[in-house]
Amino acid sequence: MSTQIFLIRHGETAWSLSGQHTSRTDLPLTEAGENRAADLHEPLQKIGFRHVLTSPLRRARRTCELAGFGAVARIEPDLHEWDYGDYEGRTTAEIHAQQPGWNVFQDGCPHGESVEQISQRADRMIAVVRQLDGAVAVFSHGHFLRALGARWIDLPVNAGRRFDLETASISILSFERPDTKNPVISLWNARANAAFALSVPAGAGQTTP
Repeated sequence: MSTQIFLIRHGETAWSLSGQHTSRTDLPLTEAGENRAADLHEPLQKIGFRHVLTSPLRRARRTCELAGFGAVARIEPDLHEWDYGDYEGRTTAEIHAQQPGWNVFQDGCPHGESVEQISQRADRMIAVVRQLDGAVAVFSHGHFLRALGARWIDLPVNAGRRFDLETASISILSFERPDTKNPVISLWNARANAAFALSVPAGAGQTTP
């Protein structure tokens, strides 16, 4: 069973900077995004991950590469960002002009993914990581990781609206010890250069392909 799951949101893109919703549009990182992603290298290389999983989108894969795991990462389609459908490329303000009060965690997206579909996808991903041994790194996207965090602690996807998540941030999902049946969030939305301790249980092992 996974001992700790590190959630890493990809670095900044032009659309994350402008607030445009980005799912299937395969944008590169900005220069600042590349720099922030590179800052992840030093703290994450100390962990000794047994498994590294990444979204197929290049902003997540590039962040994974800059963190030093490109050669060992496994692409997981379920780590793709929430499909925004008709709202792709639009800001929240633009969406609210058409649909006041809209929130992706409550309403989903027309011609994209619903809240129920994201909940199912997050649950599939949780089932995958729970079958892995040792520490796991997961490179993915803001809204999907917020949904994943909510589902990890048995909350509905709608609770993800309360979990802010910056680009190139690190969060950790784990278990309350010694009761591995009680999932917890032990770190959320930390910057790589922040004064926090990244640790895994002794014997978690080394990174493997």
